[in-house]
Amino acid sequence: MNGLYLKRIFDISLVILTLIPLMPIMFIVALAVRLTSKGPALYWSDRVGVNNIIFKMPKFRTMRTDTPAVATHLLNDPSRWLTPIGAFLRKSSLDEIPQLFSILKGDMSFVGPRPALFNQDDLVALRTEYGVDQLVPGLTGWAQINGRDDLPIPVKVNYDRWYLQNRSLLIDVKIIILTFLKVIRSEGVQH
Repeated sequence: MNGLYLKRIFDISLVILTLIPLMPIMFIVALAVRLTSKGPALYWSDRVGVNNIIFKMPKFRTMRTDTPAVATHLLNDPSRWLTPIGAFLRKSSLDEIPQLFSILKGDMSFVGPRPALFNQDDLVALRTEYGVDQLVPGLTGWAQINGRDDLPIPVKVNYDRWYLQNRSLLIDVKIIILTFLKVIRSEGVQH
């Protein structure tokens, strides 16, 4: 069986298994976002997908609606843009749950390089140079479990490149387990 086909079946099965118990949590988070700040519960971010095609990626909104559309680390004093529950949602990674729908749609996978923002030209260029742009972006990835927000772009891309060259279903399972452990410990989250 084709590896990409097997990965897709794995992704869809895992989404179905996780969405059912997460639905009440999603409802509570959406309500909390709406009650604590002006604007919609979801934020749709333009992200770079497979072969550098832009897609809309949903997240629970953690920033004010007037926040500039740049990577958080490029904001002057990122914490001033956070909603009252934004820091908690980011630290707990609850803001990422809506991306399960992007996995169902096929724009994302559970494991792959994290999708770059549409305007992260340096990251996109380096990933393209190394062929990482061929991968479907992931909810988590090898770079995520090896530093997350703490990594400079060249290091992040080297981890993405390692994943490109070594990917397998077994490695995906390992990355998912390690991601779960990092999320529980809130490791590597800066903003």
